[in-house]
Amino acid sequence: MLLILERRFDVLIKLRNAAKAIIIQDNKILFVKYISKRTGVTYYVLPGGGQEGGETFADTLKRECLEELGAEIEVERFALLTEYIGKNHKFADIHSEVHRIECMFFCSLKSSIELSKATNTDPDQVGVEWIGFDEMKDRTLYPEALKRVFDQQGNITTPLYIGDTF
Repeated sequence: MLLILERRFDVLIKLRNAAKAIIIQDNKILFVKYISKRTGVTYYVLPGGGQEGGETFADTLKRECLEELGAEIEVERFALLTEYIGKNHKFADIHSEVHRIECMFFCSLKSSIELSKATNTDPDQVGVEWIGFDEMKDRTLYPEALKRVFDQQGNITTPLYIGDTF
């Protein structure tokens, strides 16, 4: 769902809600792996995406995980809230008008991941990867704040609202 928040000097500020899945197995978190066609950089994000009109966050996660992973999930409980205000971060040149609110939820897999059954992968998506909590520091994660959120057992060690992050 995209809301036009306000108009500033003929620039539209876009407010978008998103939901992200934190799926943990064997002390590893599931990430979607991307290689940017623009920069060639490999990076990782949690499964999930933008909320559509009429969807709950749980509905969004279930749809997005089918689209990106080819897997069904169970949404268990709320985990974290973050914001991304594009003009404040390194991609300000292309995201200056973006303001995204991300609700993250602990989830579990109800079916196995079958990328061949993924219905709508992102253009730069190249796969998925389970990343251990001790390995996160060595990867490019978005938001980067995920590196400081979890302890080695997967417990959240920060406030539930972690602010404007990327």
